Amino acid sequence: MKGLLKGYGAALSAFFFGAVLVWGLILIILPQLTMLERAITAPKRGLDSSVALSLSRDAQTCISVLKTYEMQPDAEAASAGGMGIPSASGMAVPSASGMAVPSSSGMAVPSATGQTPAQATRPYILQCDRANTHKSLVRASGEPSQYLDTLYGLPVMAVSDAGTVEKQIATAEKISERAKALFVDLKAREARATPYTLANFGWLTQARMIPLSETQKTIEDAKLSKKLIGLIGLRFERDGKVYERIGLITLARTLSFAIAATALALLLCYPMAYKVALATTPERAVWLFLGLVIPYAIVELMRIYAWTVIIDNNGLLNGVLQWLHVVDDPIQFKRFPGTVFVVIVYTYVLFMVFPIYNVMNTLDRNQIEAAKDLGASTWRVHWRIIIPHSKPGIAVGAIATFMLSAGAFSVPRIISRGLQAEWFSQTIYNKFFESENSNVGAAYSFAYTMVCFVLVGLFMWLMRTRLKDFARVQ
Repeated sequence: MKGLLKGYGAALSAFFFGAVLVWGLILIILPQLTMLERAITAPKRGLDSSVALSLSRDAQTCISVLKTYEMQPDAEAASAGGMGIPSASGMAVPSASGMAVPSSSGMAVPSATGQTPAQATRPYILQCDRANTHKSLVRASGEPSQYLDTLYGLPVMAVSDAGTVEKQIATAEKISERAKALFVDLKAREARATPYTLANFGWLTQARMIPLSETQKTIEDAKLSKKLIGLIGLRFERDGKVYERIGLITLARTLSFAIAATALALLLCYPMAYKVALATTPERAVWLFLGLVIPYAIVELMRIYAWTVIIDNNGLLNGVLQWLHVVDDPIQFKRFPGTVFVVIVYTYVLFMVFPIYNVMNTLDRNQIEAAKDLGASTWRVHWRIIIPHSKPGIAVGAIATFMLSAGAFSVPRIISRGLQAEWFSQTIYNKFFESENSNVGAAYSFAYTMVCFVLVGLFMWLMRTRLKDFARVQ
């Protein structure tokens, strides 16, 4: 601190600390707090009030469709011949098999089967089928099932297609009114209750049943990967059925790949950094640096897409192998997890090289010469002099490469194209934007951040490095 004030003055030092504070507050602390709040908030669609509101809307849509059906003079002919019923927006949408039904959002939904029972007075309508007070409530895995009518004292009501259309409309109106009243009541209760829960984190450890035939189960049981995850409790059998903790398996696999990618990058980059910093004249070092930097003048996505040209079935690698008659059929490289692994190392290798080089470059070469004059072997010189001196650079490079690899999204997405098991970053993306379950996605994201921080802290402890050592990495 004294050195900073002495070197830059009070005003510039204050500006520096202010900028760091604002940066940390806006880009790190507030986003993480927001993520944490979302992670411990129950998803809206999982609330009992949302189930009641959904029931009310289904009943309203059912009423709307039934009234439209009632006004159709040739409705029976339509149901038999496949006539479409106008949607809420007024556009007629033809059905594929029987009848199109507008949803609550105004979009027509085709019937499930198109089959209508003989006693039915109308065609199948999805929303009328859903207008049933015996509606299941969302509960965590392991909890007993509960239903809207039994828990909140609603009468058992459903829109049966056996009665007259007028009677069905009347029933749907009663269901809608009771469900709407219950929604208002539940909304008030939920507003008074604590909105926070840890249930979203439970989804990460939840075991899912994997439907397997006997033959497929035998094949899966013989795989080494399945045996390994079974040993640590991520795969087990219960009542003859196979269960897997898919979230934890994806997390463990992603972290394993990230650690392996970091280790491989270190093995590749340490010799390169040593060659450039200590074993090459400055004139030749410039050309070595250019060779490292030039590929990174291309944007990351283009570098990743370039690999698809190499590993595709009709790509460069398969072309060479077939030309050499090594293989007859193309190798499906995009199905190999190792392909993603290699591309990640290539993509982030520079983040390992520069920190190591910067620290290694500050080593006095006379120490190396003195050690050699005293008879130290090359291995001993590295072990006792160069590696201890380069430790901060190795730590920074390893942490940067690990965090980038663990959070990699574009590489597994582009290289595997859905043909490999997804990485945890893809799982989080899917929770946010594909399944629209952002609360669970936030829980996954926050838990993942904490796990990565723990691993980084453990690595720093093993390396015996402190934060102030990183100042040597310029």
